[in-house]
Amino acid sequence: MRRTIMAACLIFLFGCGNGQEAEDQERTQERTEEQEQTKEREGKDDGEGDVSSAVVFDGLRTPWNVIREAGTFYITEREGNIVEGADRKRRLPVELTRPVAAQGEGGLLGMVLDPGFTKNKQAYVYHSYRTDRGIANRIVAIVREQDSWEEKVTLLEGIPGGRIHNGGRLEIGPDGLLYATAGDAGNPDLAQDAESLAGKILRMQLDGRPAEGNMQGYVYSYGHRNPQGLVFIRNVLYASEHGQSGHDEINRIEKGKNYGWPLIEGKQEQEGLVTPWYEVGEQSKAPSGIDTKDGKLLFATLVGQSLRQIDLNTKKVDVLTDGYGRIRDVLVDEGVYFITNNTDGRGSPKGGDDRLIRMKD
Repeated sequence: MRRTIMAACLIFLFGCGNGQEAEDQERTQERTEEQEQTKEREGKDDGEGDVSSAVVFDGLRTPWNVIREAGTFYITEREGNIVEGADRKRRLPVELTRPVAAQGEGGLLGMVLDPGFTKNKQAYVYHSYRTDRGIANRIVAIVREQDSWEEKVTLLEGIPGGRIHNGGRLEIGPDGLLYATAGDAGNPDLAQDAESLAGKILRMQLDGRPAEGNMQGYVYSYGHRNPQGLVFIRNVLYASEHGQSGHDEINRIEKGKNYGWPLIEGKQEQEGLVTPWYEVGEQSKAPSGIDTKDGKLLFATLVGQSLRQIDLNTKKVDVLTDGYGRIRDVLVDEGVYFITNNTDGRGSPKGGDDRLIRMKD
């Protein structure tokens, strides 16, 4: 059974005219900043990484999201597969009514398991797909079958997408609702457009209906550039977000608030707009997946090529591990795990990339 939510009819734009140019500029900037930061790591760019960590899986293909249930890892790969396993990995295709478009920063992105996964084998994924007007994104429920994952129902589609800034992270909150990050699709003005789903954090029920109490339709907060991480800590929602040139952000998300893009960024202030809870400063780190452990927020960084943590009280930041190149996601589950992202077209792959790695206690 397949159902298309009414919000698919919302007007959305894709920024096709200068999307490639914007991506090229962003790619060049990322490479320059990564090269500068790599030089600072003296002796840790040999592909071996921190000796206090151990490889769980290698040979991953542009992985994006990692979760774990009952000892089994589930890792999305942007080309459209889910890798699963405990000690040995198995790669399963995801069969969808609209095929995955693994283009630019798009593809099979976020994944979260249904609260009843043990019995119903259902999960939710966020992925890019092609339309007559270009790239868009959608959120669907999928079910684990014997040798594949199969689409069960569409929750929401028509989320603006493009070669860059697709967002894509999913999280189920303590309220039992599904949260999703949507980037500005390379068109900054959409983040402030009330009629667009782009540049927003979205909230819905697990059957795809908009959650009651949203500021409008599916929109929970707005004014976001490219939010890529979500985690609840003591009922407070945190989101990581890429800045335009440095000034990456970690925000505390509140319903109906405007987080400023493209009107302000970094520490800039303007009435009615939220200044970030934390921002990295002039040199980009590109935070992606986030999680929490012992009163701290852990965040994977792409340009920063490291796993970092920030104290929720003091905002003191420490590097937990580096030397593995780009890091896309982090998972805290009977240990701290992270996935590298050197095969995404912006990294420099080495033997074994990409990998799921566990930090030793």
